[in-house]
Amino acid sequence: MKVVIVGGVAGGATAAARIRRLNEQAEIVVFERSGYISYANCGLPYYIGDVITDRSDLTLQTPESFFSRFHVNMKVRHEVTAIHPEKKEVTVKNLETGEEFEESYDKLILSPGAKPTQPRLPGVGLDKLFTLRTVEDTFCIKDYINANHPKSAVLAGGGFIGLELAENLRELGMDVTIVQRPKQLMNPFDADMASFIHNEMRKHGVKLELGHTVEGFEERDGGVDVLLKDEQPLHADMVILAIGVSPETTLAKDAGLELGIKGSIVVNDRMETSISDIYAVGDAVQVKHFVTGQDDLISLAGPANKQGRIAADNICGGDSHYAGSQGSSVIKIFGMTAATTGVNETNARKTGLDVDTVILSPMSHAGYYPGGKVMTMKVVFEKATYRLLGAQIIGYEGVDKRIDVLATAIRAGMKATELKDLDLAYAPPYSSAKDPVNMAGFMVENIANGVLKQWHLEDADRLPRDGSVTLLDTRTVEEFAHGHIDGFYNIPVDELRERLGELDKRKPVYVICQSGLRSYIACRILAGNGFDCYNFSGGFRFYDAVTNDRCLIESATACGMDRA
Repeated sequence: MKVVIVGGVAGGATAAARIRRLNEQAEIVVFERSGYISYANCGLPYYIGDVITDRSDLTLQTPESFFSRFHVNMKVRHEVTAIHPEKKEVTVKNLETGEEFEESYDKLILSPGAKPTQPRLPGVGLDKLFTLRTVEDTFCIKDYINANHPKSAVLAGGGFIGLELAENLRELGMDVTIVQRPKQLMNPFDADMASFIHNEMRKHGVKLELGHTVEGFEERDGGVDVLLKDEQPLHADMVILAIGVSPETTLAKDAGLELGIKGSIVVNDRMETSISDIYAVGDAVQVKHFVTGQDDLISLAGPANKQGRIAADNICGGDSHYAGSQGSSVIKIFGMTAATTGVNETNARKTGLDVDTVILSPMSHAGYYPGGKVMTMKVVFEKATYRLLGAQIIGYEGVDKRIDVLATAIRAGMKATELKDLDLAYAPPYSSAKDPVNMAGFMVENIANGVLKQWHLEDADRLPRDGSVTLLDTRTVEEFAHGHIDGFYNIPVDELRERLGELDKRKPVYVICQSGLRSYIACRILAGNGFDCYNFSGGFRFYDAVTNDRCLIESATACGMDRA
């Protein structure tokens, strides 16, 4: 059996190694048009920022090391230019010599990945304008920085690559601005959670120009003007396009393979395409979202590796199936960690799911043990069934392990109420006896049992201000004086029992505090005394920002306002 693989990196290289482990006699040929067959794609921004200093550390395998270990013929700087399914051949061009030749196959795996989205805008070809996708792109950017010592950069796009680049360029001392059309960074997060990310970026000097449309680029004064619709241009010494990726599927289209979302390759759960003996894996393929069951594009290294393994298993006579992607991801943002899994509230509602959320702000470990830091968790679940749908966590320590627990719970089909039953490891330096994941489960159980009724950020503007309801802030007098929402009356929770006479039992009470805990306790006091009460999901506090003349709103939901 002869297997030809188009593209290396996560999917292709994984498939090649797996085929060899399952079949010692198979002939395996990999064609990779770049100069690198397996590299740490996610580490590229950190090389630019001098966190990773040795170029060779980015290369996980070389053609020589791969052949030595697996006897796989790795052909770098070779581009497959056509697929001929009727002949079971591919046309290959040697990019160094220009030679073209035909290569036969019994089985073909396509792992072409994705390409940076290149807008058709004036000035896209300028030599001070870059994209970041490959090792070559990385070296090009780094060499430019080393040679020209730019003082400023504009990044077009606020996804994973954009944020990681922004951090690393700031660490090099550059003035960095992120500009994009959406009004929030990191679309996998809901707007309320994304505002934490906005605050962290601004705190470290990254300028955010959100909600602006880029219309082109012009060279000026030795740098580049980024032209914005109805706004003054942004000027910088260099510009990096990080506005996302699109599936690299020209080969598949020309060969007549069935295509899906944004031209991606349609595959079944065995990673088989619409043409016999051709498989496809990685960023180029359309997948099923594990939570919603809908077709989706999820460009992450973990799914690509799993898909490569599944394709290899099936080529070698196995029966492996891909159950879908759920988008589990984590990112470092200066000192902060942000992570997500499953579907967020915004996208869940778009798919027609009737959802609710709980938001909590627990400590990363036991409060009495030094060094604990607050994290904010948002857990999304289906109202009728309490099926766990997704989670987002932002904090400083312990974020990654909690998101992995929640990702596992989603994969296991657990209900959000069952999170309370998880038996999780505890020691004071690492967690609390009631782990944050357990706490989320307790909160959902309270909702399920009618112990807790909530109101959410989107309800704030709809709350009557005509005296027909009571708006109650249960923080301390000092906290309330520092900043509060208009119309709310302040009774600190520890004084509430003695001051119940100030409230009218005939009116519903909407309660708020900093994190949601004191307001929940207040709700239990009120409910126990015959009041109809609703707890704000999350909480809020005001704090002084970088300058004394402005204030940002932060909350366990960041109030979703992210305003100055």
